[in-house]
Amino acid sequence: MTLPPVYVVGYPGSIGGANTELWHTLKLWRRFGLDVHLIPTSQVGELWRQRCDAIGCVTHESPEGDRDALAAVGGLPGATVVSFCNDRFLAAASTYRRLGCKIVWVNCMNWLFPAEEHHYRSEGPFDAYVCQSRYQQRSLLPKLKRFGVGPSECHHIPGAFDATEFEFCPRNHRPREEFFLGRISRADPDKFHRNTWKIVRAVPYARRRVRILGWSAAVEEKLGRPPAWAETMPCGSETAPAFYATLHGLLHITGSSRENWPRCGLEAMAAGVPIVAEADFGWPEMIEHGVTGLLASSAAEFAYYAAKLAHEEEFRLEMALAARRRVCEVLAQPERIWDRWRRLFESLMLLRQVTGNAPG
Repeated sequence: MTLPPVYVVGYPGSIGGANTELWHTLKLWRRFGLDVHLIPTSQVGELWRQRCDAIGCVTHESPEGDRDALAAVGGLPGATVVSFCNDRFLAAASTYRRLGCKIVWVNCMNWLFPAEEHHYRSEGPFDAYVCQSRYQQRSLLPKLKRFGVGPSECHHIPGAFDATEFEFCPRNHRPREEFFLGRISRADPDKFHRNTWKIVRAVPYARRRVRILGWSAAVEEKLGRPPAWAETMPCGSETAPAFYATLHGLLHITGSSRENWPRCGLEAMAAGVPIVAEADFGWPEMIEHGVTGLLASSAAEFAYYAAKLAHEEEFRLEMALAARRRVCEVLAQPERIWDRWRRLFESLMLLRQVTGNAPG
């Protein structure tokens, strides 16, 4: 079955899980021959425009929510539209529906946006939903059921990830040398645990150091001033691959934010940086405890496992290798992820044949 073109509302970027996941998804789709068109919702940087052009995506000028302008985008009326966690898409969703588009919403969170709920109350749910983890599916489906969404519309498709963008190069560590733990995320206070400094200070290794990429005044207000052994940097001050190359381990302790299918997990595993993360949310689906990472249930366990990585170099390097293999062979296996996207798109083709695709 030949798939028709797919239109993405939004554009990839370097910061944020949804933006980076979109880029890896575009690469996956194009690898398997899908015709992809992009409708940006903000100004497009030249670098990202070149990258999207290079893989064969077609970028249209951003017409925002104007129906006449959108209707003029060749092939858009009646087409399949996909958007990744984009609030500007939600503001314009009614326009796409009136153009007869079949809408796939990829919510990277574990809750519904207020604008999303407002749309459902006024116009009903979208045609299909993508959840990257079973945890997210369990979190969202009960909320979506209130608006008439059933399990058949809620598809489990792990986030696409191209491991070749992250060189596997574990940083070696010798006894009594400095041991670098890292943390990378958006500069959102909800992403950080209030007791981050206290937990790291409790790691029983004298020369532990911390590097945090994704710092802001708001994060500092929550955590307090960084200790002398911590280095904090704003988003974008280093590329993700360069940041991982400086680390011996990733210490992921979240605040009120519940991780769905964390991109930093896939990135660290691909780069050779063993992870200590929560034994909760989407992490247990990503990490096999003791084999491809470490899952902690308390502050004491976080400190203990971080020290274990610092003291047991052979164990740490074996874990790094096992994690890289798991990413490439299981978590981000491209044929498996594409097959799920293909079946989703085919289901929308059948739906279009039943309901018609004339603009409303």
